[in-house]
Amino acid sequence: MTGFSKILIANRGEIACRIIRTARVLGYQTVAVYSDADRLSPHVEQADEAVHIGGSAAADSYLNVEALLEAARKTGADAVHPGYGFLSENASFARSVVDHGLVFIGPSADAMEAMGDKARAKRRMMAAGVPCAPGYLGEEQASQRLTEEALKLGFPLLVKAVAGGGGRGMRLVRSASEIPQAIADAQREARSSFGDGTLMLERLIENGRHIEIQIFADAHGQAIHLGERDCTAQRRRQKVIEEAPSPVVSVAMREAMGKDAVAAALAVGYCGAGTVEFIVDAQFNHYFLEMNTRLQVEHPVTEMVTGFDLVAWQIQIAAGRPLPVQQADVQLSGHAIEVRLCAEDPYAGFAPQTGTICRWRPQEALQSGIRIDDGIVEGSIVSPFYDPLMAKIIAHGHDRDDAIRRLRTAMAKTPLLGVRNNGQFLSDVLNSSHFRDSAMTTATLDQWLENDEPLLRRPQPDDDVWCLAAAVFAMQGGAGWRPVGVASYDLFLRCDSSVRNLRVSPDHNGRVTVAREGAERTIRLDLRAEGRLHYDMEGVTRQALFVMSGENLHMATGVASFVFHEVSPFPQVDTKSDAAQVLAPVAGKVSQMLVAVGDSVTEGQALMCVEAMKMEMWLTAQGAGQVVAVHSLVGEQVMSGALVIELRVHEASQAGSSEP
Repeated sequence: MTGFSKILIANRGEIACRIIRTARVLGYQTVAVYSDADRLSPHVEQADEAVHIGGSAAADSYLNVEALLEAARKTGADAVHPGYGFLSENASFARSVVDHGLVFIGPSADAMEAMGDKARAKRRMMAAGVPCAPGYLGEEQASQRLTEEALKLGFPLLVKAVAGGGGRGMRLVRSASEIPQAIADAQREARSSFGDGTLMLERLIENGRHIEIQIFADAHGQAIHLGERDCTAQRRRQKVIEEAPSPVVSVAMREAMGKDAVAAALAVGYCGAGTVEFIVDAQFNHYFLEMNTRLQVEHPVTEMVTGFDLVAWQIQIAAGRPLPVQQADVQLSGHAIEVRLCAEDPYAGFAPQTGTICRWRPQEALQSGIRIDDGIVEGSIVSPFYDPLMAKIIAHGHDRDDAIRRLRTAMAKTPLLGVRNNGQFLSDVLNSSHFRDSAMTTATLDQWLENDEPLLRRPQPDDDVWCLAAAVFAMQGGAGWRPVGVASYDLFLRCDSSVRNLRVSPDHNGRVTVAREGAERTIRLDLRAEGRLHYDMEGVTRQALFVMSGENLHMATGVASFVFHEVSPFPQVDTKSDAAQVLAPVAGKVSQMLVAVGDSVTEGQALMCVEAMKMEMWLTAQGAGQVVAVHSLVGEQVMSGALVIELRVHEASQAGSSEP
């Protein structure tokens, strides 16, 4: 047995809170680490001790091995749990932890190296008889050689980093002309994310399903699997919704995939939690993709259908104990589905979002079968430095339809206000015929993006919501309810790009009459609790949530949420886009700068790239001209809306850029 009593969690956010929760139940003390940006984060508050480890950028904190080891030394922590992401699959980190006399709660560095290098792992799997998709796994990394091998494999194919995961360092290639850029982009992103630009090539199995097997192995030579998770609903190779069991996997298929996954673990002497990922084609043949040598983001769905605490198993196995069950003891009960609530705008290409969370009360959605894992609270600031994942909402039902219904209801009861997020999009996907009929493939969401699927068009408030927003503005003062009168007046409200003129007439009894274009609605408002509104409209009482933040009204009616603010009725100064000024679309890091002062540019030419929350956003010239100033360097952080490049735009281009 390997004894330890205090666990340092080398991570942040919801996974750090998740590990703390189980560690406390098992009687272990915990140590949190935090960056400048995370000083007030919940995981810092929840741990027994916390240590500041550096600046906001991950490279200065959560990827700083020396700072993490020093934090363990300062606090007397004798074990380290890496969570997922960051250094969780870094063999050098695992080896350093052990070399410093600490217990690493995860697989050995040797097993990590064997499976962490995707090319090497595929070679091992092929030797062990595990089916693999065709690809190039060679060590020759010259661009010319990679191009030659890509042409041999044919299209479509994936250019993939051999290190890391999460879709980083991965590019889809559909034609020969795309190869050079895909190789360059994948290498750059892989070096930035994992410190290793080595690539492999893999023939893409189109219209497949992404199905993974959760495995566990102990130090006594035992290995089992806990069934599968279906992670097919993904966009740009980033998982969006996960479920267990898969709605398309038969008992025989589960046994075959489980057998291959266990064989993969035993082939490298694996110990701890791991996930073997497969792609499944239209004929239900499965092919090995990779093995993640860590806990997965989506592990809660496996916990919900098995009843096991996977973090507890990780800790117990790291302490030298044997697996608590045999394969025959693993039974799947019901169905579980998880959605990832992220600070991103699905209706603007999933652009990452930052800001302050004004309302987030997950306790209001908790009921039988509902679990919410988060690492945020009201007042938390969503920064551009880390993954956009804010919370995971998980539902368990007696069957799949039951789980979908429970999950959508829970999401409607706990909308997140203050930062744009993908909540409504997730609910809409769950309710789509593609998802309900188990007809999705790994390409479905990307096809929706390409084909202007209605679910990816920004939702607009209906007339009732406009009227309700006007009523709230009429009744709500700056710091509380303001005195009301009988006078009527015009209220000009904006929501996104829409502006409406509504005439409001508040009375003394909590009623507001709202008129627009000859139609009237009378609404009775009843503020039951902070930010919770009951309102009666045309004889039906409903509920809404709202927060006034500065001049903005954040309001949610169910899962749908909107932001309104009052605008002046007088003509405003024309604020047409200025093609001469290139502004950062989000807060993030400048990852590429392709122009310098004096360069001539053409309309549509790529100028620079801003990276934020695991996403690259390219800025292009809105007109032809010449670069007169560059205000940011590669590696610098920029704020949203910051001026980064100035152009002298040719008059014809400037005129063409004006909006009517």
